Amino acid sequence: MEIAGGNISLLLAVAIVLGFRWPAAWAFVLLTKVTPGVGLLWFAVRREWRPLGLALLATALVVATSAVAMPAAWLDWMEVLVRNAGRPTTWAAVPIPLAVRLPAAVVLVVWGARTDRRWTVPVASLLALPALWYGSLAMLLAVLPLVDREAAATAPVGRWIGDGGARLGHLGLRVRSLLEDGAPTRPA
Repeated sequence: MEIAGGNISLLLAVAIVLGFRWPAAWAFVLLTKVTPGVGLLWFAVRREWRPLGLALLATALVVATSAVAMPAAWLDWMEVLVRNAGRPTTWAAVPIPLAVRLPAAVVLVVWGARTDRRWTVPVASLLALPALWYGSLAMLLAVLPLVDREAAATAPVGRWIGDGGARLGHLGLRVRSLLEDGAPTRPA
């Protein structure tokens, strides 16, 4: 439903999760919505220069290649960004301005990077969306494979759920194992 409706929130969520293992995936985030790229602060705060460099290099390569092929398209895109900046939203958007949400996103991702909480990156990227639509909350699905299960099991929410997130099923476990070692495993 999300993608059929022309929304890319789920695709952004996937790119963010994959971006921890393959930083070039951040190029999709940076070149579609721009401001959710605030998640790249994760790498800068942690001084993980290689992943940050790979993300920026992949983005630059896409920009350079496409600019050579279709320079007018980039000028049009820049014009769209400028024209839509600060434009009032409709009733279907969360009525909190980007000027409030973006600093909160920066604080969240910096705190998450300093305390090793990967789940803060998709949450911060969600907050940093140019227009926060209610349907964009689908990005929060990216939190599931990024939550530390042992820590979640002892946290109040984990105890409330009852199993610290173990009910994520095969998909959550496979995504998590792919991020950790590149080889999907089956749950025990």
